[in-house]
Amino acid sequence: MMHVDAQQMLADYVTQLTIEKRVSQHTLKNYQRDIAQLEQYCIKKEVGLWADLTQNDIRSHMANRHRNGLGSKSIQRELSAIRGFFNYLLKNNLVENNPAQHIKAPKQARKLPRTLDVDQINGLLDAKPNSSLEIRDLAMFELFYSSGIRLSELSALDLNDIDLGDKTLLIRSGKGNKSRILPMGGKAINAIKLWLGHRIVNLESTESALFTSNRGTRLGQRSIELRLSSWCTKKGLIESIHPHMLRHSFASHLLESSQDLRAVQELLGHSNISTTQIYTHLDFQHLADIYDKSHPRAKKNRSNPKPS
Repeated sequence: MMHVDAQQMLADYVTQLTIEKRVSQHTLKNYQRDIAQLEQYCIKKEVGLWADLTQNDIRSHMANRHRNGLGSKSIQRELSAIRGFFNYLLKNNLVENNPAQHIKAPKQARKLPRTLDVDQINGLLDAKPNSSLEIRDLAMFELFYSSGIRLSELSALDLNDIDLGDKTLLIRSGKGNKSRILPMGGKAINAIKLWLGHRIVNLESTESALFTSNRGTRLGQRSIELRLSSWCTKKGLIESIHPHMLRHSFASHLLESSQDLRAVQELLGHSNISTTQIYTHLDFQHLADIYDKSHPRAKKNRSNPKPS
C-alpha cells in the first residue's frame, strides 16, 4: 500500500475534479481507474510517494500496459489522466516535476480506408433509377466518385457552384475553410442534368441547394447516407457502402492510373500530402496482389514434391 499522504493527495485530486472542475461521472471514473493502474504499479515496485516516481517508471508502466494488450488510444487516455494528476500535484507544490510530461504513447496502426473495385463501382452506378428521388440519388453518387468530394461538401453544394459548360464544380468551404475547383466526369454531368429537370418539379421554395428533398429543402448529410444505404439494398449490393468509400475509391483508382500523388492531393483537398500517401499503400496492396497471383516464383506450390 502507498503512503497515507499519497492516498490523501489522490483523494484531494478527485474532490477537486468533482467540485471545482465539475467533470462528468463517466470522466471521473475513467480518471480514477487510470490512476488506480498507476497506483498498482507503485505498490508492486514499492514506491510509496508520488514524488518518487520517475520518467522511467512511467515509461515502464505504460510499456507493461501495452504488452498486456492495451491499445494506443487507451494508453493515450491513461497518460493524459496521469499528466493531469501530476499537474495538480505540481500546482500545489507536492512534487517537483511531472514524470509523464514527455512520455508518448505508441503510434496507432493506421487503418487503410475501405475502397470498392471498378466492378463494384460499376454495379453501384450503372443501376437504373426508378423515380425522381433515385435520379437525384444517382447524381449524388456519381458526383462522389467523379470528383472525390466529402459528404459535407456535397450536402453544401448550391446550384451556382456547378458549371456544366466548363465541367467543373466549386467547393466554397472545404475542410479548413479552403475552397477548390474540381473537374466533373461526363457521367456525373449527365446524371446532374437529368436531376435538374426533376428538381424543378420538386422544388417548392427558393432553396439554393443543388440536392433537395421532396419538400424542396437542402438534403442533409444523414439523409444522403441513408439514401446510399437504401440504394445498395434495392440494387442487391451486399456490402454496406458509406459515401466516404466512394471518395476513397476515387482517390485510389485515380492514383493507380496516374501515379500523380500531388494531383490527387489537390483534388481531395488535403493540406498535407502525408494524408494522401495512405492511398499509395492501397495501390501497393493492389500491385502486391497482382504479383502474388502472376509471378511464377511467388506462387505457392500446389503439391509437395515427393522425397527422393
